[in-house]
Amino acid sequence: MVNKFFYGMRIPYINSRIFSYNEPKPGDVIVFIYPKDRSKDFIQRVIGTQGVTVQMVGGKIYIDNRPISDPWGYFDEKESPDFIAAVENFGPVAVPEGSLFVMGDNGNHSEDSRFWGFLPLNNVLGKRFIIYFSWDGKAGNLWGKVRWSRIGKLIH
Repeated sequence: MVNKFFYGMRIPYINSRIFSYNEPKPGDVIVFIYPKDRSKDFIQRVIGTQGVTVQMVGGKIYIDNRPISDPWGYFDEKESPDFIAAVENFGPVAVPEGSLFVMGDNGNHSEDSRFWGFLPLNNVLGKRFIIYFSWDGKAGNLWGKVRWSRIGKLIH
């Protein structure tokens, strides 16, 4: 579920806010209009806000040359070494004004700011706060495909 009023009131279709009372901050899980295809919404975590420098070295995230705690990020070491190197080392890049740097929690299976660039703040639709449904497509039967233990959990 998404709180579409957390960051302010937005006028649909013209991509503008009339009231803005909060700004996305690092660690927030946000829903936004996907910059490469505006007909799709994406969900990712804010890593960097305007004015900071973001870098990844060996899968560790650095903001302004200081390592940050990243309890959410996960890198699957079963991937090919060339692919791992491509997503575990990135930057440094400075986040421009009016933009965010976002990443998916599943680090080497996420198309995020490392691939398509910075997210304009105007694309943010809201803050995700609760899991209302979770699906495991690899499970063997229909009952097992629903991740029952995740339903109703707050997003951290």
